Amino acid sequence: MDFLRIALLLAMAFMLSTIATSLEIPILQRKRAGQNIREEGPESHQKKAGTPSMGGISIILATVVTCFAARQFSPETVLIGISFVAFGLIGFADDYIKIIRRNNLGLRAWQKLALQFGIAVALSLFVAGSPTLGTDVRLPFTGQYLDLGSLYVPFSVFVIVAVVNSVNLTDGLDGLAAGVTAAAGVFFAVAGVMLGLLTEASFAACMAGACLGFLVFNRHPAKVFMGDTGSLALGGGLAAIAATMDMELFLPIAGFVYVAEALSVLIQVAGYKLTGKRVFKMAPLHHHFELIGLKETKVVAIFWIAAIVFCTLGIGAL
Repeated sequence: MDFLRIALLLAMAFMLSTIATSLEIPILQRKRAGQNIREEGPESHQKKAGTPSMGGISIILATVVTCFAARQFSPETVLIGISFVAFGLIGFADDYIKIIRRNNLGLRAWQKLALQFGIAVALSLFVAGSPTLGTDVRLPFTGQYLDLGSLYVPFSVFVIVAVVNSVNLTDGLDGLAAGVTAAAGVFFAVAGVMLGLLTEASFAACMAGACLGFLVFNRHPAKVFMGDTGSLALGGGLAAIAATMDMELFLPIAGFVYVAEALSVLIQVAGYKLTGKRVFKMAPLHHHFELIGLKETKVVAIFWIAAIVFCTLGIGAL
């Protein structure tokens, strides 16, 4: 019955997200909230200029409204919801400045990082001080827990900020971030049911369903992009779900695609500074595959498959 309830929540969020996105697209078009495409990006992406962005608003609304309507209330889901919306607001502010106010700079990098660290510290301190959550983390493949004690807060802050920015880096191809995050959401939903953490599982299922509903319009050729509004919210939601389930160490497994994307950027920057040469044709990694001749749809399919495989591995690691 628990799996059935989770599946119903996913389906509800899917339908609500599909409806919300279909209504949001013409509004964004009237506001001329079109995506700016970087000139240094792949040439094939220039035709995407002007595609409505900030579609992540629909993902946030569908997720939160579905959870609220299903009365999935607990200290954990409230905490996840706050993280989800708070990081989404950072992305919204950045998108609004860049797209609506036509200021290409958006929020400064230090401003975004300061806000992200502020939310991450608050979230980590709350989890560490909670009598029902605490500083334990579950160890993959063992079923055992490790108490990090005073190291938990800096560890958690690093994980949250890393996840948020890794999801943001992954959002570079039509349907890529939405599909990968849907898989990660299903992973945490299934894991939550298996571990008896039903409210956390419910939020994860709602988030996965909202991503799939958005994907109806975000798949290639995309009619709308989620923008930083969506990618930062999804990263914040995933990080908070992992934190409340003591499953931070499962993120590199279920979120393998995010890790690969982030590492490709770090390797590219470090390699160029040390040797003056680029390791990849372009970073993040999905652009490298495009530039070696793979079609965008094939790259996305490969990354989706990788996400599903590693999420399945994550279930085996419980």
